[in-house]
Amino acid sequence: MNCTCNVFRRLSRPMLTAETRKFNGRRFMNNTLQSFSMEGKVCVVTGAAGGLGKTFCRAFAESGCNSLAILDLKHEEAQAAAEELKTAVERTKKDMPDFVGIQCDISSEDSVRDAFSQVMSRWGRVDAVVANAGIIHNISALEYPADKMKRLYDINVHGTMFTAREAAKNMIPAGKGNIVLIASAGGSVVSTPQAQTPYNTWKAAVKHLAANLAVEWAEKGLRVNSLSPGYMLTDLLKSIIATDDNGLKDIWESMTPMKRMGNPDDLKGAIVYLCSDASKFVTGLDLRVDGGYTVL
Repeated sequence: MNCTCNVFRRLSRPMLTAETRKFNGRRFMNNTLQSFSMEGKVCVVTGAAGGLGKTFCRAFAESGCNSLAILDLKHEEAQAAAEELKTAVERTKKDMPDFVGIQCDISSEDSVRDAFSQVMSRWGRVDAVVANAGIIHNISALEYPADKMKRLYDINVHGTMFTAREAAKNMIPAGKGNIVLIASAGGSVVSTPQAQTPYNTWKAAVKHLAANLAVEWAEKGLRVNSLSPGYMLTDLLKSIIATDDNGLKDIWESMTPMKRMGNPDDLKGAIVYLCSDASKFVTGLDLRVDGGYTVL
């Protein structure tokens, strides 16, 4: 009887195999669906020195990605984010991560081309690209300065297109690749009470851009999707809320069926799903992660 119990205990005890990973000092077994793994994939994220882009990078690293390019306007900030991520995600010496920060102004086609050239020189391929970089202004449409509007579109629309196109140029020879364009709930509904018409229009354009590229590049083996977050408690939004006298947080939460704002970590599963083999028959999708905000 005792022998049988001992055998049962041994069989039920997790085996520490090569698939075991260690995060934040805790071991866990890699016993989730294997198609969600980002192991062996080369990933690129724009606007990734902070905000949601940084969250996406961490999600990839925590899902096994060891080859990651963090693109941002300032090289020192991009490299600092890469170094921070290296120390946050533990690996065995065999699996030491290769994370790099690369300077990139996505409003410049030449700068985007140069950034991808560095990625290809380093790893020889690119598997997943997240076009996340963008800016926002909350200004009345009647008072929106023309130069600010042009700058917003140069970064948010043209820059997203430059990123997707350069990614595709490097993916098509391999016959495969995943591209995710970061849109927003504001691309599906009119955000209130803040005035941000050009921003919301850009996000709607990004959704349609992803759908069109998905169809155009499907037969070349590429998948293109968009991800639309709702109101997320990023550091930037926290700073806005801290100085807000109009009760924006209460308004936004009241308009969200789940009655809360999202945490950036709420997007980790969505971005890994879209960039991994778990969604290998999904293209042209706009995945909304907004607590139901766009349903009402």
